[in-house]
Amino acid sequence: MVDMLPGVTKNDEAFDGVVWNILGQTYTLKQESDSSMAWHAVFPPGTFVPPHVHPTQDEFVYIFDGRLDLVLNGEKATATAGDVIRMPMGIPHGLFNNSAGTVKCFFWVSPTAKLRGLFERIHNLGDPAEVVRIAAEHEVHFLPPQG
Repeated sequence: MVDMLPGVTKNDEAFDGVVWNILGQTYTLKQESDSSMAWHAVFPPGTFVPPHVHPTQDEFVYIFDGRLDLVLNGEKATATAGDVIRMPMGIPHGLFNNSAGTVKCFFWVSPTAKLRGLFERIHNLGDPAEVVRIAAEHEVHFLPPQG
């Protein structure tokens, strides 16, 4: 069991020193417990998280800078600075930086479930098929591309 620890994770620090490279984005862990996990994310132009489902987690994103295009439960939307994206468990969603600028945002999920283990396994992994396979083992299910 991982209980939440009191304290402050400074702007330029990572919780436990953990930083991941996931699908070309940089994820800096800011908090982790059994009940939730949070990370700062940087999406360079052209990067994305393909449509997927978390069957056991609610997920949220707060946008600091830039614009994310998203597909949420089959509907297209856009989120910009100051917006919060709400992605309830079981609802398909994908996030895309289609802009020329970098997106900076803050993610959190509840509960944590197997997400940290997934990020550790796919850190620096360049094979998308392997990312999809490993994700399924960690309760994240990528959807087939739309044709």
